[in-house]
Amino acid sequence: MRPVNCRTCGNQVLCEKFSPAHTQVQWTGDAAEVCPRIRERTAAGEPSARVRSCEALRESIARAVADGSLVVADKEGNPVPGAPAEPVVADA
Repeated sequence: MRPVNCRTCGNQVLCEKFSPAHTQVQWTGDAAEVCPRIRERTAAGEPSARVRSCEALRESIARAVADGSLVVADKEGNPVPGAPAEPVVADA
């Protein structure tokens, strides 16, 4: 997993991309305290575990793929040939 920092709030997550459509994210801090979008939703009563992501984080991950700091790779870590620079990111 590679660290990716949200360009909006600075929260750092660890990411892996196994295909343009598949992104695995592991939060490294208390997202409900660091991320304003998640904090807003948890303040409204939603459990933080149910808030999957936010648009700013998805954009930060897409930029990391585009600039090469996060590579789309198979489970052994080998780059996936022909993977687009702009990943497909599902809505949270």
